[in-house]
Amino acid sequence: MKFMKLGSRPDTFYSVEAVRSVSSDVSSDLIIQVKGSRYMLHKFPLLSKCLRLQRICSESPETLQRQIIQLPDFAGGIEAFELCAKFCYGITVTLSAYNIVKVRCAAEYLQMTDEVEKGNLVYKVEVFFKSCILHGWKDTIVTLQSTKAFPLWSEDLGITSKCIESIASKVSTHPSKVSLMHSHSRRVRDDISCNGAESQLHQPTTKGWWAEDIAELSIDLYWRTMVAIKSGGKIPSNLIGEALQVYASRWLPNISGKVKANKQEAAASSSDSDSANEVTSKHRLLLESIVSLLPSEKGAASCSFLLKLLKAANILNASSSSKMEVARRIALQLEEARVNDLLIPCLSHSSDTLYDVDMVQTILEQFMSQGQSPPTSPPRSKLGIERRRRPRSAEIVDIELQEARRSSSASHSSKLKVARIVDGYLQEIARDTNLPLSKFIAIADTIPNFSRPDHDDLYRAIDIYLKAHPDLNKSERKKLCRILDCKKLSVEACMHAAQNEKLPLRIVVQVLFFEQARAAATGSKVAELPSNIKALLASHNINPSKPPGPLSTTTTTSNIPADDQWSMSGIKSPKSRISTLQTKVARDDDLDENDMNPDGMGRSSMFKAFCALPTGPKRMFNKLLSINRSGREKN
Repeated sequence: MKFMKLGSRPDTFYSVEAVRSVSSDVSSDLIIQVKGSRYMLHKFPLLSKCLRLQRICSESPETLQRQIIQLPDFAGGIEAFELCAKFCYGITVTLSAYNIVKVRCAAEYLQMTDEVEKGNLVYKVEVFFKSCILHGWKDTIVTLQSTKAFPLWSEDLGITSKCIESIASKVSTHPSKVSLMHSHSRRVRDDISCNGAESQLHQPTTKGWWAEDIAELSIDLYWRTMVAIKSGGKIPSNLIGEALQVYASRWLPNISGKVKANKQEAAASSSDSDSANEVTSKHRLLLESIVSLLPSEKGAASCSFLLKLLKAANILNASSSSKMEVARRIALQLEEARVNDLLIPCLSHSSDTLYDVDMVQTILEQFMSQGQSPPTSPPRSKLGIERRRRPRSAEIVDIELQEARRSSSASHSSKLKVARIVDGYLQEIARDTNLPLSKFIAIADTIPNFSRPDHDDLYRAIDIYLKAHPDLNKSERKKLCRILDCKKLSVEACMHAAQNEKLPLRIVVQVLFFEQARAAATGSKVAELPSNIKALLASHNINPSKPPGPLSTTTTTSNIPADDQWSMSGIKSPKSRISTLQTKVARDDDLDENDMNPDGMGRSSMFKAFCALPTGPKRMFNKLLSINRSGREKN
């Protein structure tokens, strides 16, 4: 760190009963009061260098006693006044980055300019500031931080702006060309070889060598400094994001613990509520300032860091605009998130849930809507013709393809990753006994079907939710299980689901149906049903060992109660039968619109598709329909 010595005489100031005096053969004739402190000094050395004291003394009436001057609004403080007084006496004083701001403000207040004496204190401080302070890295940072104590004077004298400009210019310069005198910066200098080349091992650290140093600044000075750095346009956005993360970790550690402690203190003593609110307000301002500094480029800040900011914003009750801005940035790179990062604590008084599911729902909706354009409908004149010429199944395929194309702005691989993350998130929030079923289903439905190649993780989440919510009625359990596609369950998941007594019976039958269809398509041996499942089926008059009666082709889903209806799109043959179904679908091109069932599938095409199924699945499907027939007979 640079320093400069002025004067050559030894220090002769001393204190007597809270009064500062200077040893001299001549008695003092001037008393100066500065913010509660009293100095007994001499007019000649002080008035010869301080124009302000000259004017004050000239305006005061002359007396035989000591003249008293009061300086209540003195800039710089008592320490700075004493240093200026010592300079007037020729006593040795030392200037450095730690005291240059207060000395400069005090010298300006006392008007110690060249108008009074050439080479006065203002001139000497300015020379030291420009030639030494602004050329050093740590000197500039320390000086800028010290301006916080005298903001108005520092702004008027240009100290703050000059320090910020100096820091911004050094950040865009290679560290080998900057006078670094900081602990972290010295490590960077050690990583640079003798010929000036950077070592490959520490190259990433060297690029962001400045982040830890400027993190010592207060938020207002840091904000201005980062704005100057960003406006230079020479620093990559990812380095800006890393610097913001360093600053946030420096000033926002364990923010949830701090806020909880402040709330407890405020509850224990009402007198502490103001101080607790003040601390929270400072943290809120700090967080919102960091959010405003985030670069606009995607990936400038890590998704994990953005989610931590969102958690802190939730805890600190930050502005809704700041929350939505962070949520929007998270949605742009949601595939990088981790499940634990998405577990945002819910602090709303209107909700008893553990986690803020609504915020995650907003993030998911923004992720899925990236770059989407509103869906376009076909002309009205052609709509009826298309429906008469094409079967319903072909229309469903087209709708799914259009959905995939509209959401192509986020890559397919990103959607697959996000689907995995969401299923893991569902498994975590499913344990919350206060989580409403509607919110659980809303999160699951946000992910399109084509983004889930398998439903094993989703099934685990449903199983956890059923265990945590044993009071769900039959209708709610069916509603929950409608988001599950049994065709996409693995063999292990099917085995577990077939023995899961918490699942609705129809789901168990569907699982068995598709599992036996899969076994028949691959030529594998159909596994023996567990005894408890046999007993469950027997209680509903279903005997797996006895072949069922013939299937009536007149049976439609319109006879099935609304509470028991399930999507017929799930009753399809295995992959080995797709070509057969496609051939039979082609024969139904002249299907009339009046022949459509309420579920959208024609009677003849449904029967033809059923005939194409293997023997094992056909039997299970007969058992499925026999349940409905027996139920109607009892009614």
